[in-house]
Amino acid sequence: MGPFSRSLSILIYHRVVPEPDPLILDQVCAKEFDWQLATLRRWFTVLPLREGIERLRTGTLPPRAACVTFDDGYADNVTVALPVLRRHGVHATFFVATGFLDGGRMWNDSVIETLRAAQGDALDARMLGLDALSISNMDSRRSAVDKALAALKYLPQEERQKRVDEFSAQAPRPLPSDLMMTADQVRQLREGGMEIGGHTVTHPILARLDAERAAGEILDGKRRLEEITGKQVSLFAYPNGKPVRDYREEHVGLVRRLGFEAAVSTAWGVARRSSDTFQLPRFTPWDRTPGRFALRLLRNTFRGKPELA
Repeated sequence: MGPFSRSLSILIYHRVVPEPDPLILDQVCAKEFDWQLATLRRWFTVLPLREGIERLRTGTLPPRAACVTFDDGYADNVTVALPVLRRHGVHATFFVATGFLDGGRMWNDSVIETLRAAQGDALDARMLGLDALSISNMDSRRSAVDKALAALKYLPQEERQKRVDEFSAQAPRPLPSDLMMTADQVRQLREGGMEIGGHTVTHPILARLDAERAAGEILDGKRRLEEITGKQVSLFAYPNGKPVRDYREEHVGLVRRLGFEAAVSTAWGVARRSSDTFQLPRFTPWDRTPGRFALRLLRNTFRGKPELA
């Protein structure tokens, strides 16, 4: 058996927007997602994640096996991505952070949407520990997004949210409240044959929480999704997902003890039979042409030890 038949490529997506977003260039739009799935199906055997993990364990993967996953629970996963998935006959797993369902908004989106809506040439960012952010053109706004998110990402959760709220108060209009799924949309995905996985409640960096709070985040998110879907939730994705930096070995053990069967990280690479099925690596596809997309997928298949970035 060659290396292809012994490995599983797990793709990770977050949003699929209807049209390209000039503020966030790395978001995949519907047209790109369509040809990405077509390319994926041409070169790989696409499996449901649960099946892929089971066949990884038993050594029965087909050549060039791949799975598709989504993190966080954005509404466009249902309104934009789902029709494309169905058209290509591709099953996906959606890891949903339950605290943002039905009108919630993740902190990073509050920052992005504030910078999208802001008027003028500069925006006060002292509450973020930064100087005024230039927003005079789209390039400067994209740079401002990167700076603001980097300044906030690893702050304690409550302090981060306080700073985000102060920063977002400068927006000239209410920020969108429909970015994330509703409970009905989660149910729609599950009833439509897609897999729903746990992703905590509020998407915290688990390594920054005490043991009791980390357990509550993981278990409460699992229970809420099971309440919504009426089905067992047995797969988990670590928020942010970098080993050591974002979660540690104790969280791997915690996920196992709380009744999950497998979990995925954001370490880059492919899963092999020797991989820890509670720390499976994933791959982020960002290439903007089918040829480069296929080439990166194939190169990733030969990757050795998972990388953290």
